[in-house]
Amino acid sequence: MSAARSRKAASRSGRRGARAVGSAARPPAPPQPYRWVLSSCGGGRPDRIGELPAAPARVGDGSVGEGYLGALTDCTAKVLARAGGADLCFVGRSLDGMYDLLSGALEHADWHGRIDRLPLSCTHAAWSRAQVVRFREHLASVGLSPYALARRKRPVALVDVVASGSTFTVVHERLRDWIEECREPWPVIRRTLRYVGVTSRGKPSPHHRRWHQDLEWVGTLPAGHVVNVSLDRFVWSELADHEPKLTSWFPTWRWLEAEELPGVVRHRGVAPALARAEALVEAGRGREVRDRLVRLMARDPGFADREVRALAGALRR
Repeated sequence: MSAARSRKAASRSGRRGARAVGSAARPPAPPQPYRWVLSSCGGGRPDRIGELPAAPARVGDGSVGEGYLGALTDCTAKVLARAGGADLCFVGRSLDGMYDLLSGALEHADWHGRIDRLPLSCTHAAWSRAQVVRFREHLASVGLSPYALARRKRPVALVDVVASGSTFTVVHERLRDWIEECREPWPVIRRTLRYVGVTSRGKPSPHHRRWHQDLEWVGTLPAGHVVNVSLDRFVWSELADHEPKLTSWFPTWRWLEAEELPGVVRHRGVAPALARAEALVEAGRGREVRDRLVRLMARDPGFADREVRALAGALRR
């Protein structure tokens, strides 16, 4: 088969897969590192953890300090407000703590299915066709296929810690390639797609250059669809570089290692990571954290958005 015919066949296959995503339930995610389900947010059933952590985790016991929880709660409130009430998809592992906190806070709210994870590490290295296909399968599993994006009722915001914006750049460029192959309407999708970068807080300066100011693809989106939320630099470093994670690193070259990745991986970092995740879910369930989220959302200019106010109402309940 010629290269041109091969590209056409791949494009037809992508369109068929995208239509399946939009017309029925999302396809299951392809193999990826196992992660425990700790909350019923989204309609699932929490996993039975057993005796892996040494003791029940709670805020202040060493798993999650008060200062860390306060900074994470403040940042989460700003992400919710500046995302404009969009569905949230957390890219990679860095913001797993924010995902866990929201999983607890929204467990009994009418916001099921509106927070998700895309647990991939993406690089600028050349990808094989098989890796491109696998990446698209991961996108489709969280409702980010071109067909689904063009028909969404609500916008979706990709959220990640950001230094230079390289991960967002890779995700966006690969997604644009898929949209062009499927011939879905970019003018419609561009109004649906948003990016929220959690940055390290530095000294305020009029000469400070933000990560998105020199990226060409940012200019293809409407104003306000790429936003920043600053976080204390020590907490940012903890999230990005030092915090124990439940799942292993999942870079491009591991996506096709095996059709079935191993299940629960036990290593010395699992117990503290699981204890911390459980503590954050439990903290999110509490009235104090939910009230703080609502109070801080109300201070942000994004609170003027009707969808953001509706989310605040769900958190109050």
